[in-house]
Amino acid sequence: MSQRISCPVCNRDIALSSINRHLDEGCPEEPNLSETSASGFFTLTKNKASAPSAPSLSANSGRSTINLSPAGGKDWLVSSPASKQSQQSQQKRTFSLPFQGSSHDAKKPDSGGGGTVFTKSFGDDVTADPDTPAAKRQKTNPARSAMPLAERVRPNTLNNIFGQDLVSPDGILRRMIESDSVKSMILWGGPGCGKTTIARTIAASTKARFVELSGTTNNIADCKKIFEQAKSELGLLGRKTILFIDEIHRFTKTQQDVFLAPVESGQVILIGATTENPSFKVQSALLSRCRVFTLKPLTTESTLKILNRALSTEFPEQSDIPPLLDDKLLTYLAEFASGDARTALNLLEISIQLASQPQTGSNQGFTQEDLKKALTKTLVYDRQGDGHYDTISAFHKSVRGNDPDAALYYLGRMIESGEDPLFISRRMMVMASEDIGLADNTLLPLATATHFAVQNVGMPEARINLAHCTVALCLAKKSTRAYRGLNNVLALLQSDPEAASAPIPLHLRNAPTTLMKTLGYGKEYKYPPNYVDGIVKQEYLPERLIGKKFLEDIDLGTRIDEEAYEEDGAGEV
Repeated sequence: MSQRISCPVCNRDIALSSINRHLDEGCPEEPNLSETSASGFFTLTKNKASAPSAPSLSANSGRSTINLSPAGGKDWLVSSPASKQSQQSQQKRTFSLPFQGSSHDAKKPDSGGGGTVFTKSFGDDVTADPDTPAAKRQKTNPARSAMPLAERVRPNTLNNIFGQDLVSPDGILRRMIESDSVKSMILWGGPGCGKTTIARTIAASTKARFVELSGTTNNIADCKKIFEQAKSELGLLGRKTILFIDEIHRFTKTQQDVFLAPVESGQVILIGATTENPSFKVQSALLSRCRVFTLKPLTTESTLKILNRALSTEFPEQSDIPPLLDDKLLTYLAEFASGDARTALNLLEISIQLASQPQTGSNQGFTQEDLKKALTKTLVYDRQGDGHYDTISAFHKSVRGNDPDAALYYLGRMIESGEDPLFISRRMMVMASEDIGLADNTLLPLATATHFAVQNVGMPEARINLAHCTVALCLAKKSTRAYRGLNNVLALLQSDPEAASAPIPLHLRNAPTTLMKTLGYGKEYKYPPNYVDGIVKQEYLPERLIGKKFLEDIDLGTRIDEEAYEEDGAGEV
């Protein structure tokens, strides 16, 4: 039995006689050339010819093969031992390998990083590539069929990524990818805008080793193992490692310290994807070492292109598309998704399943309106990300602006999307003091009662209490005197440190002990209730602040919005 040693890069046990070839080939899986597959039908044979970078089907001499090697590498071909018999009939046969994981990448298990290593990306399965003529498409493999539609049709080339200027023909990110000069970056955008797709496109285009981790399932120990492997890879093979971390904001800022040294030294090129604002969720030191690319929500037109491409993939023959899945329905789905391609594709997948059912029994007369009602009613809403704060902000500003229609709209949007009603009622209590304040002191008790009702009544009935309080807050007179007065004090304390430490007048100090009374604490204090109408001559501010006025005399500001007067026909102001 030949001696085996541990590979310094991937830590696999490799035959000593094969270690040099193993390193030269970038640590591939070590196949057993004499081993027959489980079915006894396939055997692995080695082809010495060079291969193109993309997967290709070969049918030389009637032998059915699938070429899965990267450019310049050695080919591993799946061949049939019965190829000599099929040579006489000249009948082509193709086989699809059931790769696990993403549909567009051939993966090998990482030996200790906890993530997925993409040794080479092969793009969409050749049997389901929408760019392949329908007549040439072969039967899709079962593993691919089990994937969600959004994963099956995920683009593997930049040309199929729609709606993002960064990867358009003149986009800066596209130029970086095509020139293989990718640097550490943060991809920031809402769900379904293309962050992961762009990262995996980089995997298909770059010569570097590509590793994908997730902030939800991996930990810092996994990252450290990847860094050690990247260091060995760079030192022994001169090959860089690109580390893609989806949902990088799930790592705390303290945990993100682990990325600083590897990124700074160039051991890894970090690509982080996040739906959260990186200014708040990514450590500033790491942020300064990465370029932030903002991905915008997809337009309806871009989402429609994605849906049409997916439909063409699922139904190569136009005549096979169910009649209910027309342009009108696709437009409806694109608009409903609000810039989220994944949501749009998930809805399309449900629509395909429903529209493909036989029109018999209870399904007889199934219309497009029935299909729309059957689709999910959950609105596109992020209860923890920017969408969460944007919606409550719009709700608050609508109340402040005396617009009950807009306020009710945002209230309904939050309720329908599953927002915590207690979160809404807590904000209402803040509005009652911040925006209505002294103009109507009854609104704070109403908001407090609403919060109590939500706690004790619960949804869905508590929605009525929320609507009641919302409209009352909108229609009430507004006063920010108290709110502005406190802000004036805080501004002074922040700008004048001495004001924050100004001595409290002796007559206002508490004197619970004899010593304090001896020192003059509380001396000469006049108790107002002992005087007529509670009127006394007495200073309450520290000596250096005497005469300072914080509470203004007016409820609201003094600026005039000329546009508002013009719309009301009041003429010039």
